[in-house]
Amino acid sequence: MSDIIKHECGLAFIRLKKPLQYYYDKYGTALYGMQKMQLLLQKQRNRGQDGAGIATIKLDPQPGTRYISRKRSNSSTYLADIFGDAYKYFNDLPEDKLADCKWLKENLPYTGEVLLGHLRYGTHGINSIESVHPFLRTNNWITRNLVLAGNFNLTNVNELFDELLSFGQHPKENSDTVTVMEKIGHFLDDEVQKLFSWYKAEGYPNDQITDLIANKLDVKRLLQRASRKFDGGYVMAGIMGHGDAFILRDPGAIRPAFYYEDEEVVAMASERPALQTTFNVHIDTVKELKGGHALIIKKNGKVTEESILHSEKRTACSFERIYFSRGSDRDIYLERKELGKKLAPKILEEIEYDLENTLFSFIPNTAEVAFYGMMEGMNENLDVIKKERILKLGAKMNKEELDSIFRMTPRMEKIAVKDAKMRTFIADDSLRGNMVSHVYDVTYGLVKNGQDTLVMIDDSIVRGTTLRDSIIQILSTLKPKKIVIVSSAPQIRYPDCYGIDMSKMKNFVAFRAMVELLKETGKENLLEETYEKCKAELLKKDEPLINPVQELYALFSDQEVSDKICEIITPKNIKPEIKVIYQTVEDLNLACPDHLGDWYFSGNYPTQGGMRVVNQAFVNFIENVDARAYT
Repeated sequence: MSDIIKHECGLAFIRLKKPLQYYYDKYGTALYGMQKMQLLLQKQRNRGQDGAGIATIKLDPQPGTRYISRKRSNSSTYLADIFGDAYKYFNDLPEDKLADCKWLKENLPYTGEVLLGHLRYGTHGINSIESVHPFLRTNNWITRNLVLAGNFNLTNVNELFDELLSFGQHPKENSDTVTVMEKIGHFLDDEVQKLFSWYKAEGYPNDQITDLIANKLDVKRLLQRASRKFDGGYVMAGIMGHGDAFILRDPGAIRPAFYYEDEEVVAMASERPALQTTFNVHIDTVKELKGGHALIIKKNGKVTEESILHSEKRTACSFERIYFSRGSDRDIYLERKELGKKLAPKILEEIEYDLENTLFSFIPNTAEVAFYGMMEGMNENLDVIKKERILKLGAKMNKEELDSIFRMTPRMEKIAVKDAKMRTFIADDSLRGNMVSHVYDVTYGLVKNGQDTLVMIDDSIVRGTTLRDSIIQILSTLKPKKIVIVSSAPQIRYPDCYGIDMSKMKNFVAFRAMVELLKETGKENLLEETYEKCKAELLKKDEPLINPVQELYALFSDQEVSDKICEIITPKNIKPEIKVIYQTVEDLNLACPDHLGDWYFSGNYPTQGGMRVVNQAFVNFIENVDARAYT
């Protein structure tokens, strides 16, 4: 993705099933859990570059001793800071102390059996240390303590906030993270109090009731009560002070969650390869947490996957497959190749099958796998064409004609490389724009001046500004006759509200193209009509909402929108002809059949909260409100 957007978060959880001494005897360290947590976070660092945090909880601590440890950082070296600070307690210990697991647990932090880690990508520009997970909700009752972290955005935070007020709470801020923590915390308190009252009435002394509560606490019921009104995409993990833990996934399975269990450990991560690498296990041993379910790990080590919320139609995020998740996952790798492969026929038509004068490449590096698929598709299509031509020649076949057919081989090179060190401190916009245009280095001498078509595949095109201000300008210095920009994702037309920072319609080049087409065709009045429709949708209370913006896009073909996008992203005074080819939504769904969450492209939101957001985003556009369409 050449346009930088913030997105997602990364989550990691570990529960050690054995005493610390077991891991020291087998692996030579009592810090087995911390080392595995570090690796899980390191292998998911693509999911968060604004900060990270860890928390650990010790099982069965003595009263008066510290059993929760937490460290967070929002520095540029967040993982080094976190684990450097944790390991400093152990670095200078003599070997006999490092071998004394009982002493370590009783005296030093980060020696708990339950660990929670988080990588943060801020979705709306806030990057203070207070925004970094995990969050703590503390209480002198061990069973009422809560540690929470997650990868989520809720679309109905105001509704949930008002519900907290109705409970008599006074939350410290109106954010989805705090609201979720206090919502779960409220029902945790309620469940604990009910158990306390029940055991108290049975005549149990107070000092015994805590252990009884820990054993009896119904985490499934707690989560069902707390999450009943959640609307959004989420995976959230929590640990209660006594050691019960959970990982909860949204009903549509929008946000990703995988877990692994053996006789030594239970572990969860946002990405499957992170678990495979960390625990050196085969892909078949890693399970996906089902939508609307929770993985519940009791203090006694019992692990169950429980149904919490009714699972709607699976609408797992397609952007995870196109771009966000690492391509080291086997299925994601194959899907990205398939996305590239499906574009081959349209590309061949665009270049009029002139392979001798076409050069294929990719930009940025994250588009490399789709590039492999595109070239695979080119060769497969060419094989069909070659066979047809050979069969057509029949008895007229000769060496010259065969040579001509077999010269139909795609030329591919690595043309553009991002200069990660390129930064500009120039305030003047015109001078700064000139510097920005050189963010990418190019390989000179491979393009035939004024003769070659240059085909460049990208993961997706969001705003189009990087293409216009940088990529196309630097590619034009190679003097191609034509530049074809290919997007392995369809046109991004609608805002996201489930975890990705794409909530302002005016930022989408596809939306701007559609608005321009309305103006050019004398249909600009439909913007005002749609504005009124969207406002009417926002006034609905119990009725299902619709997306009126879809009606505007339906007035134009995908090709008309693509052509207008092409005009928008073409810089002035550029000599090569510029063309844009997009993936279709239909082919996206065929390439990623288990991840049909395509609302970015189709406008079909899986929750009513999403429908509310798209209506609000259009209202904000018409009213020129530069704000997110959700709280």
